[in-house]
Amino acid sequence: MTVQKRTTKAPAKKRKSAAPKAKAKRTTKAPAKKRTSAAPKAKRTTKAPAKKRKSTAPKAKAKAKPKAASRKSKPPVRVKSMEAPAPKKAANSKPALHTRICDMFGIEYPIIQTGMGWVSGARLTSATSQAGGLGILAAATMTFRELEDTIAKVKARTEKPFGVNMRADQSDVMKRVELLIREKVTVASFAQAPGERVIKTLKDAGVLTMPTIGARRHAEKVQAWGVDAVIAQGQEGGGHTGQIPTSILIPDVSAAVDIPVVGAGGFRDGRGLVAALALGGEGIAMGTRFLLTQDSQVPDHVKQVYLETKANGTVVTKAVDGHPQRVIRTFLIDQLEKANPLTRFPRAALNALSLMRVTGTSLPELLEEGIAMKQNQELTWAQLAMAANAPMLTKASMVDGRVEAGILPTGQIAGVIDEIPTVAELLQRIIAEAEETLERLGA
Repeated sequence: MTVQKRTTKAPAKKRKSAAPKAKAKRTTKAPAKKRTSAAPKAKRTTKAPAKKRKSTAPKAKAKAKPKAASRKSKPPVRVKSMEAPAPKKAANSKPALHTRICDMFGIEYPIIQTGMGWVSGARLTSATSQAGGLGILAAATMTFRELEDTIAKVKARTEKPFGVNMRADQSDVMKRVELLIREKVTVASFAQAPGERVIKTLKDAGVLTMPTIGARRHAEKVQAWGVDAVIAQGQEGGGHTGQIPTSILIPDVSAAVDIPVVGAGGFRDGRGLVAALALGGEGIAMGTRFLLTQDSQVPDHVKQVYLETKANGTVVTKAVDGHPQRVIRTFLIDQLEKANPLTRFPRAALNALSLMRVTGTSLPELLEEGIAMKQNQELTWAQLAMAANAPMLTKASMVDGRVEAGILPTGQIAGVIDEIPTVAELLQRIIAEAEETLERLGA
């Protein structure tokens, strides 16, 4: 019986052994496992597109990054914006870009082209005014007859407002003032502060006056005389310039006077325009940037010299005419800097006589001009000879293209200009970039 009990237990063991077989049968359910394993894979594959969608998002962002980089890489942006179509007429929809000088001068954009001697002729002046800025003729290097003819040429090219730049110390300044009044010129600008008589005569006739100043006290003085606006030029500017940087001068002057202050010295684009407005200015005035346009009459090979000049390739010297003047550093400038004052005068006097023949000025007119300059500026005879000589040296390069024998006035901004657009393209680009800058700043 005991044996039978054991044998009866044996089948039980078999049942237990069958259980593993049942487990084996479960293993035969591997297809089910495959189905379950396939299910996750199917789920993964269904999730894969989601991952792809997530991966496409970064790609969209990656596309956005080059745009941000292009804002930092300004030369390509400048070239593209030059080729882009003109901004809509609503470009001045930004209130910040419509300042007091727009209404005062009757211009579309708060951008002024300065009166550069030998550079700002009828073509450049009319092109600037026609494009929406304020073009200014350079009358300081013109005879009275040339000024009459050039004003007529500008009027033939554009019906928009323009200005004329004069020297307050010219012997026939009142004759020129009467000409501006008679021709209904919008603005009279001056490289130096004009006298009260000049300002009053112009103001009574409805001609706006705008001298260039380099210090706060000068702005306060001419405002008391009745000028309508001032150009505050910092030391970065070209030609005759002061000692105070633009970024310090603009806010200092704008805080001292109630009249519009236009910033000059170191401007070339829309970012600079926005910066000038942020500093308290009502716009910008540019010389070198307009010189390097297709509408400038400066010879192409001379423009190339400017394009090749580095930001540290300029120097402020008194050797040209006794006053601080920023020019491109050339071999001639180095010679003038090292020249003996005793030998500098006779050489300058001879060159002044040569200039007299070039311009058709008579000897009495030259002497009258020299005496007026000496009295108004308190120059020594040596400085006077250099001052009379400077226009000829500048003309030699700016008009005749003799770079090796001339003077090349320039602002430091020449060191970062690398192309020559038309004036219309330049102004369109500046306004478009100013709008983009304001949007980026949330303005």
